[in-house]
Amino acid sequence: MLPTWFAYTLIVLLIITSILLTMLILLHRGKGGGLSSMFGGGVSSSLAGSSVAEKNLDRYTVLVGIVWFACIVGLGLWLRLQMSSGA
Repeated sequence: MLPTWFAYTLIVLLIITSILLTMLILLHRGKGGGLSSMFGGGVSSSLAGSSVAEKNLDRYTVLVGIVWFACIVGLGLWLRLQMSSGA
């Protein structure tokens, strides 16, 4: 049986990664074809190549997303163990 500090650690990590993931997603440049271009937001953006900063931003977003997903799965498994042990 896992201790309760494990769940609290996962919850704090989940909150931090949720905020980081939201900020990282908002930092991405629009690629066009979405809702922003429908309302006039996609005004002639060059999609030829992506810079190193954009590639790093993609990597960071994927990494934080994986940690966020692992926190969700970990909390789910912890809850399942708690429910099965009857605590």
